[in-house]
Amino acid sequence: EEEEEEEEEEEEEEEEEEEEEEEEEEEEGKEEEEEEEEGKEEEGKEEEGKEEEGEGEKEEEEEEEEEEEEEEEEEEEEEEEEEEEEEGEGEEEEGEEEEEEEEEEEEEEEEEEEEEEEEEEEGEGEEEEEEEEEEEEEEEEEEEEEEEEEEEEEEEEEEAEAEAEAEEEAEEEEEEEEEEEEEEEEEEEEEESRLLRESIKYASQNPPQIY
Repeated sequence: EEEEEEEEEEEEEEEEEEEEEEEEEEEEGKEEEEEEEEGKEEEGKEEEGKEEEGEGEKEEEEEEEEEEEEEEEEEEEEEEEEEEEEEGEGEEEEGEEEEEEEEEEEEEEEEEEEEEEEEEEEGEGEEEEEEEEEEEEEEEEEEEEEEEEEEEEEEEEEEAEAEAEAEEEAEEEEEEEEEEEEEEEEEEEEEESRLLRESIKYASQNPPQIY
């Protein structure tokens, strides 16, 4: 009986030990499950954090893109304004250039008119000068004719006097006459050369006019 009791006690102890082991295994399993759940929760939290970070980065990227687009739009607007201003300045410059060209054309027309008037005045002046020159030529010719007539008269008087003296004085008069004749010839030559020089000078100063 004692042996049976001991065996029963041993069996009970073994059963208790088995139960304890089972309980320990169950507790370990629960702990492992809890740890796994905690790990899963942490992983989920990490993923959520990553997702939130990704969303934040996306939002930042979107904001940066929007800012860049706004900056580009502002730059385009500024460029358009500058182009409009340059076009306005170009139109003003073109207007000024056109005004300058018109002024230059007007000045050229005025100069042409002045030149035409000057040419007309010069033509009238030339006609007057020609008439004056003709009158002067006629006066000079008349004066020359008068001088020639006077010279001829003087020569005739001198010849008459020479003849009278020749009759009164013989050889001396002849010699004197010869000398006088020589002198007269020289004077005539000088006079002719003088007249020739004057006529050449006059002709050079007053060339013939062709109408």
